[in-house]
Amino acid sequence: MSEVFFYHLQSRPLDAALPQLLEKCLERGWRCAVQATSPERVEALDALLWTYDESSFLPHGTDRQAEPARQPILLTTDESNPNAAVVRFLIDGAAIPDPGAYQRVIHLFDGNDSDAVAPVRQAWRDARAAGHDVTYWQQDANGRWQRR
Repeated sequence: MSEVFFYHLQSRPLDAALPQLLEKCLERGWRCAVQATSPERVEALDALLWTYDESSFLPHGTDRQAEPARQPILLTTDESNPNAAVVRFLIDGAAIPDPGAYQRVIHLFDGNDSDAVAPVRQAWRDARAAGHDVTYWQQDANGRWQRR
């Protein structure tokens, strides 16, 4: 079974939290896919990952570029897994039919957006019912993650 994590963004936005989580995945040697719900969001994430920190580099690409299979981090709107990712990030309400295809699935959602919370609650129930190891993480006032 997969580990399914739910990261409740409260004090820091996705643009600040996602690069740090991706860095930790790469440190562990994990290939990642970040699934958004629109091509515009993928383009914005692509720009973000090139510029979020002058002292860091996150090797990545999008599924619209040549050879997506070579990307350690793939930004996509598609449910496929051409880069053989073991960690799948789901943002903006993106969903996949089978979390069991990954070692870890990470839902990142804005806790201040009631429209974003409802589908994530359903994803929590679905993951538990399927027998996945489910964990909830919430940001403290300083933006650090606390397991709940």
